[in-house]
Amino acid sequence: MKELKLFNLAIPIFIETALFMLLGFIDVFILSQYDDLAASAVNTANQAVSIITVVFTVICGASGILISQYLGADKRKDASRISAAAISLNFVFGVAISFIFVFFGDNILGLTGAKGDLMDLASQYLGIVGGFIFMQAVLSSMSVIIRNHGLTKISMYVTVGMNIINLILDIIFVQRYGVFGAAAATVISRILGTAVIGFFLFTKIEKISIFKMLVPFPKKDIENIIKIGVPSALETFLYNLSQLVITSIVLRCLSETELITKTYVQNITMFFYIFALSIGQASQIITGHYVGAKKFDEAYKQGRQSYLYALCFTMAMCIIGILLRYRLIGIFTDNADIIELGSNIIIINILLEFGRTTNLVVIACLKGAGDVYFPTVCAIFSMWLISVLGSYIFAVSLGTGIYGLWIGISADECFRGIFMLIRWKRGKWKTKRIE
Repeated sequence: MKELKLFNLAIPIFIETALFMLLGFIDVFILSQYDDLAASAVNTANQAVSIITVVFTVICGASGILISQYLGADKRKDASRISAAAISLNFVFGVAISFIFVFFGDNILGLTGAKGDLMDLASQYLGIVGGFIFMQAVLSSMSVIIRNHGLTKISMYVTVGMNIINLILDIIFVQRYGVFGAAAATVISRILGTAVIGFFLFTKIEKISIFKMLVPFPKKDIENIIKIGVPSALETFLYNLSQLVITSIVLRCLSETELITKTYVQNITMFFYIFALSIGQASQIITGHYVGAKKFDEAYKQGRQSYLYALCFTMAMCIIGILLRYRLIGIFTDNADIIELGSNIIIINILLEFGRTTNLVVIACLKGAGDVYFPTVCAIFSMWLISVLGSYIFAVSLGTGIYGLWIGISADECFRGIFMLIRWKRGKWKTKRIE
């Protein structure tokens, strides 16, 4: 088994993830200088995208787990066959989803409560970005393959290039074309990124001939992808869907100021937990390799160590964020009400990040081991009864507004985090190895 080091994997993933998040952040930031409502429209459209594209998460998540465990068990041919299946499936589903966004985008946005000018702007963005979402599907599957072979720097470099191109095009397009320009910049950068990462994949890791392995049809591989991917992605889907419902609560029941504040705070706080997200993804790869090689004690120790690293870093980022909260919100707007409200939410947010960090790292380790059902069962209960229902009760019924939203979301993250830690400690995941 090839030896993988946590930080050798995590640091490139951290840079790549930060820059990938920056793609959306740049759109929101540039548009915030153009129009606050346009920035919120893009944020709303991106949440709709995250719901429908959960099928990519199914395929990428499952293929990553299978590839890492097969490589750990020295089954290189099996890993290549899974890679070919993942790219092909994501392309097919990507084209289908692009069709849905182009022809039914307004219906999807209507479910969030978007209307009027917000609906018009969000629809314009979704029609363009969603119409080319199949490129993102292929890009995601190829990135997962490269990462699970331990070559995380390649996808990092590609994401750096995508961000530079996106930033340059945003600056050129947004002032002239508004939301349309932001969407065009995102699509162009993704197309170029997909082309480059495909070149590296089929010259450094795999051969284009791997697609011949799909004949005869690898029924067992598809069954494994579905068996692992569906419950694994359902947890992510439920999270994204709960966030969409919460956005709907904001749009229907709270003020425009609170909606804009939520948009800006979320774009700031995503950089608080980004290291935890990167550590989690690196840990999932390493856990998969260890479990594939039946090195369960090593897997347990690295999971525990990864969580402690992530928690310390996230808490440090939260404290820095609290100290700089007024300046951070001030990056987006000079509206005094939004700055004051957003600054208060950043203080409350430290509790949310404690729970979110736990889930990002420990759930990733559980998934790497093949233990995909337990996190999903917890998510079904917690996200809807605590996050969504709790947010509505606090925000609307008790009249606490956006503060109530953050209380409900934080309670959900912390509740699930406790159960994930117990699951990892007890070691039930050791019996979930893929044969």
